[in-house]
Formats: sequence, C-alpha cells, structure tokens
Amino acid sequence: MFADRFRELRMFSEPKLKQADLGMSQRKVSRQETGSTEPTTDEIVKICRFFNVFADYILGLTDEFKRLK
Repeated sequence: MFADRFRELRMFSEPKLKQADLGMSQRKVSRQETGSTEPTTDEIVKICRFFNVFADYILGLTDEFKRLK
C-alpha cells in the first residue's frame, strides 16, 4: 500500500514533483515506489511532512486523505 500511495502523491502533486525533489536518490525513491524496498521510519516522516499528509494514509491504515494542519 505504501508504494502505491507514495507514487500517487508524487506523480499527482502540482506541480508534478520529481524524485530528486524529495531529497532522496532517484534509485531509492524508485525502489520504494515499486515496493522492492521499504522506507525507514525517518523516511516515512520526511515523506509525510513533504506532502503534508498523515502517516496513517500513506501506510494504508486508512483511506481517508487528510492534510496535516
């Protein structure tokens, strides 16, 4: 679920963000988006803060999309 949500957030953000814009290597982002590797806790926090979303959503614990306040 993480891989799908992460890819969706990155690809459909406006303006469209590039992998390098997240401060991670293109290879690392690509592997996380395909599900071949799992993010660390620090990376999850970084991604959630970057996209301003709750970890519950990006981890697939809820389908409710909410922005952080």
